[in-house]
Amino acid sequence: MRTPICEKLGIEFPIFAFTHCRDVVAAVSKAGGLGVLGVVGLTPEQMKIELDWIDEHVAGKPYGVDVVIPGKYEGMGETDPDQLAEMLRGLVPAEHLAFASKILSDHGVPELPADEGNSMKLLGWTEATATPQVIEALKHPNVRLIANALGTPPPEIVREIQSTGRLVAALCGSPHQARKHAEAGIDIVIAQGGEGGGHTGEVGSIVLWPQVIAAIGDTPMLAAGGIGSGGQIAAAMAMGAQGVWAGSLWLTTEEADLPPAQKQQLLDKGSKDTVRSASFTGKPCRMIRNDWTEAWERPDTPKPLAMPMQYMVSGDCVARGSRYADKAGDVMFNPVGQVVGQMTKVRKTADVVRELVEEYIDAVERLNRYGS
Repeated sequence: MRTPICEKLGIEFPIFAFTHCRDVVAAVSKAGGLGVLGVVGLTPEQMKIELDWIDEHVAGKPYGVDVVIPGKYEGMGETDPDQLAEMLRGLVPAEHLAFASKILSDHGVPELPADEGNSMKLLGWTEATATPQVIEALKHPNVRLIANALGTPPPEIVREIQSTGRLVAALCGSPHQARKHAEAGIDIVIAQGGEGGGHTGEVGSIVLWPQVIAAIGDTPMLAAGGIGSGGQIAAAMAMGAQGVWAGSLWLTTEEADLPPAQKQQLLDKGSKDTVRSASFTGKPCRMIRNDWTEAWERPDTPKPLAMPMQYMVSGDCVARGSRYADKAGDVMFNPVGQVVGQMTKVRKTADVVRELVEEYIDAVERLNRYGS
């Protein structure tokens, strides 16, 4: 299962785990893969706390950090985070805020305590706010990879990361985007099919992966979108992937710090229960279909705003849904891919990694028997 990417990063298995939970990051890296912490929504100060904890619990193993710097967004060019946030807040129509607030009140979701701050903040989502996150990540020597979830990272950020000996990765959903990544000198292209969780394109993984490989030449590719078994890993690597990038799979692990009600919702859902919706972030993002996503699709309601302004509308829903998950099930932000249909029980993270490897070996041996 070892590929050149394993050698570059000093990992045993080319299994990359995107997660917002530091416990999962540490568990995956200690099990031989590479845990990657998603930091959108964290201040640099909060990031430091999380990364310091991982440093102490990863047993010297490498891990990664995932930021969000879209290739195109409202307010591009503004470098001052506070001025950018103030400008964008002024562009958010009052009717959008009122509509979002009504959805939550109609579903009986309590408001946050007054001392918990303003939800209309930019913590990531732009170059101005993600750059301090990159700077913080580079202070931690065990961080060996920094990935960008949307678009090609700005050239100066790519140079800064690579100058420290780290690798830069970027996600894509089309051969055109993949080619732009490769031309920008990105070290690893992550091709995510439309069935994946979070921000995705429309093309399915088994069609997208070989197209991306053909587009990027010698640049290594990680396969993403629908990865939930070792057999799927074997299929991706048979097409030329050097490893896999999985996110949804870790949401129902024992270490994942989702509220119990949110985790149970994932365990109960099937692959047909997801939808690509711009209602939370302003860009198509796969998540559990619910009353919130349906409300923003009706012809008589406001249309989602561009990124990152829509998140300034939905941020209150995300925060309240997380705090009051037992009451917000029909409106909470629950990003997950169609692989949710395979997520039927809670397992330890290390066991998930072990089972992926074992299933991969079984799949390869089965193929070898067919060819003999």
